[in-house]
Parts: sequence; structure tokens; C-alpha cells
Amino acid sequence: MRSAIPHLLVAIVLFGGAWPITKAAFSDATPMWFAAGRAGLAAVASAIALLALGRLHWPRRADWPAVIALGTLQLGGYFALAHTAVAIVPAGRTAIISAVTSYWLLPMSILVMGERISARGWLGAAFGLAGVVVLAGPWSLDWGARDVVLGHGMLMLAAGLWSVAIIVTRARIPASPMIELLPWCFAIAFAMLGPFAMYLEPEGGIRGPSWPIMLYIGVIVAPIGTWCVIEIGRRLPGAVSSLAFLLVPAFGVTLSAVWLGEAVGMDILIGSVLIVTSVALAARA
Repeated sequence: MRSAIPHLLVAIVLFGGAWPITKAAFSDATPMWFAAGRAGLAAVASAIALLALGRLHWPRRADWPAVIALGTLQLGGYFALAHTAVAIVPAGRTAIISAVTSYWLLPMSILVMGERISARGWLGAAFGLAGVVVLAGPWSLDWGARDVVLGHGMLMLAAGLWSVAIIVTRARIPASPMIELLPWCFAIAFAMLGPFAMYLEPEGGIRGPSWPIMLYIGVIVAPIGTWCVIEIGRRLPGAVSSLAFLLVPAFGVTLSAVWLGEAVGMDILIGSVLIVTSVALAARA
């Protein structure tokens, strides 16, 4: 449990702050090209770092289930859905819903991994989801608008893909440390996203003002943050990790309010308190 705390703190800061920054970049970039660029830069950056450390190698046979699951689901599929959704959904809301693995990971952990959730664990899940509802504020949305429904559906599916990848890495533990597999995971994601970008956004791209953000997200946030998230998912039980991930959107909503001027109110305070309480209950359980 304690070994995952440093990874969690880094993931909160990097991923919680990524969505408002990414939203700002979309004034001069299109979503799918940004997602593809993020994956490509992360593949190159992580490969160079591992090469310098003498740890870059081709994945071993036992590594491939995790590499494929992470590359196609947690990175390729998740990036495609979340980056498209953030163009039509507020950044703070994107951070909340795309990181809510609880409604997927808890039942998967029980059905697939055979985990047993205590009463305190279920109580923590209830507090966590209540915090998400308060932060997301679904009562303030126009659910009759097609874009609203589509955007939120994409974010829920993105969280589902992330959860499946976590289950695979826990069920089929790779032989190599996860950090050594990142270049190959990101390379698979780039191979998926590149053709999508060319087909869906033939006139799109990443223009001058967005490149500093692109470099920060691709070189720092994506490789380091993704490694931390993977380690959290591997080191913590599903009930705990799914709720611990809720700290990421709580930070993201707060930063969105400051960075993008999105609405601030008691909902942020109440929702954040509920989420912190849920993580504390799950950790004790």
C-alpha cells in the first residue's frame, strides 16, 4: 500500500493538471492529432530515457499481454475517446468522468480477480461515487443535446477501457518492469491513433502555440504519469486503486477552475471531501 503513495501523488499532479492544459491547447490543435502526437512523443522520450539507462529491450513473451492491453486500451483507445470528448465537454468534467474507473473496476475485480470487498470498502465506493456526482453536477447539463450525451458516453467508455487494461496487467503480470515496456505501449497507441487522425481530421494538426503544451504532455506527463498509474493499478487492490484514481479528477477540477475560469462553488469542496473520505475508507478496509 505505502509503496504506491509516491506514484499516486505524481499521477495526481500530472494527470489532474493535464486536462485543463490540453483543453487550452485545442485552440491551435485538433483532438486526434494531439492524441497521436502525445503518444508518439511519449514513445520516443521513454525509449531515449531507457536507452540511456541501458534498459531498452524488446518485450519478452510474457510481457506481450500487458503491452497489447495497455497500448490498445489504456493508451490508444483511451486517448482517442478522451481527447475527442474534451473538445466538447468542460475540462474539469473530462478529468472527472474519464478517471472514474470505480463503476468498471470494482465489478471486474470481483468477477475476474475474485476479490472480496468489505463493508467498509463498499462504503468507500459509495462516498467516492457520491463525490463524483457532486463534482460532475449532472443536473446542470442539457441532456437533450446530442453532444452532451455523446461526450459523456465517450468518457465512460474511456474509463472502461482503462479498467480492462488494469485487470489484464494484474491477471497477466509481465516479466519485465512496466517502465521498460512503455516505449512499446506508446508505439502501439501511436500506430492506432495516427491513421485515425489522418482519416478523421485531414485538415487538422498541431500549430505553433500548441507545441509547448504538446511537448510537456508528450515528454513528461504521458510517460511518467502513465507509468505511475500502471504501478498503482498493479500494487493496490481494485477497490482501493479505483477510488484512489478519483483524487486525480478532484485536483483536475480545482485546477480547471483556476486555469480556465470554469465555475467554482461548494460542489468542488463537498465533492473533494467525499472523494478523500472514500479513499481513506478503502485504504483502511
